[in-house]
Amino acid sequence: MRGVWVKAIPYKKSLITTALEGGAHGVWVEKGMATKVKELGLVEVVAEDGDLKPGEHFEVVKIASKEDEERTLQLSKRMIVVVEAEDWKVIPLENLVSQSDNIWTVVRDEDELTMALGVLEKGVAGVVLENPDPATVKRMIQKVVSEGQKVGLEVAEITKVTPLGMGDRICVDTCTMMGLGEGMLVGNSSSGMFLVHAESVENPYVSPRPFRVNAGAVHMYTLLPNGKTTYLSELKAGDTVLITRHTGEASPAIVGRIKQERRPMLLIEAKTGEKSLSAVLQNAETIRLTSPEGEPVSVVKLRPGTKVLVRTEGGGRHFGVAIKETISER
Repeated sequence: MRGVWVKAIPYKKSLITTALEGGAHGVWVEKGMATKVKELGLVEVVAEDGDLKPGEHFEVVKIASKEDEERTLQLSKRMIVVVEAEDWKVIPLENLVSQSDNIWTVVRDEDELTMALGVLEKGVAGVVLENPDPATVKRMIQKVVSEGQKVGLEVAEITKVTPLGMGDRICVDTCTMMGLGEGMLVGNSSSGMFLVHAESVENPYVSPRPFRVNAGAVHMYTLLPNGKTTYLSELKAGDTVLITRHTGEASPAIVGRIKQERRPMLLIEAKTGEKSLSAVLQNAETIRLTSPEGEPVSVVKLRPGTKVLVRTEGGGRHFGVAIKETISER
């Protein structure tokens, strides 16, 4: 998830409250102002006497030469580096972003923000917003925190659906309301995941709960915003999961609650090209996968040949991080 700090030097209460209300991850103030910020809300304070200290947690580098660029890359191996310059044309952001995931930059207006977020179609890891106008800062924060990532989805065909016995499944209740075509990616293997639709559909059995994804068995993987994965059983309140749309657009959502309950389960198997994938989901009409058009498809109506959206990848995972490794999961 991309980071965003708001710089309020000199101290300006309206900027602090804008940062807090907008969802900024940190507020940068002068030494001695940390207590005043904490009185307004719970947020990380960036300051010499704050939670994040220059020289300890991050470094600021003004780039004016190739030597500055090389120093930045060395520093970025162990901490965040905030780069800035009077003339943006001399900041080799493309070079830096291509070689490090710890590059942040100072942006002073919306045009600079757009450029920073679009570098190499990847963008910097974080931005420091330096603008005296709270309304502008609010728009800039919103652009960063609402910015989603793109997930490559494919169409797979169901090959087999097998009723199983009882098992423990996880419902993920998020702090986000989801609509048609939205849900979470889960699977028996991190290399193959199904787009399980949110419970945002009207049905005669229970009221819609658009904030919920009945994500499946406790052992399964789910994709997170940072590209890592985790087991469904490891999720807890306060964690961040990835909400994915049928278009491939994705955005983070905060977990508000996890419900683990024992329910009858189904083994769902599918194939895309030569790749096979599977998932274990609850055996209930209200549990749905997602069609290529974004329509919810109930698991009880799945048949061989039914088309659903999936995500696949090569290699394996080590503690949730993708690695190039020969691995077989069955």
